[in-house]
Amino acid sequence: MKIEILGMGCQKCKALDLAAKQAVQELGLEADFDKVEDIKKIMKYGVMITPALVIDGVVKASGKVLSKDDIKAMLK
Repeated sequence: MKIEILGMGCQKCKALDLAAKQAVQELGLEADFDKVEDIKKIMKYGVMITPALVIDGVVKASGKVLSKDDIKAMLK
């Protein structure tokens, strides 16, 4: 599984990254994480508001920091 956090490195982006990593760890899953800070790459996903969570190439959320539990529900 590949998880990408789209954003320019703000506090919200960091919080989303941490929540995603905790969710993956608690579920006992394996995932490759990538932080995407290049605005052109972010725009290719059609994301206008960051942070955004992308799982296996599909944008699951944008413009908000999801909780660890919200992410766990998406990963199940």
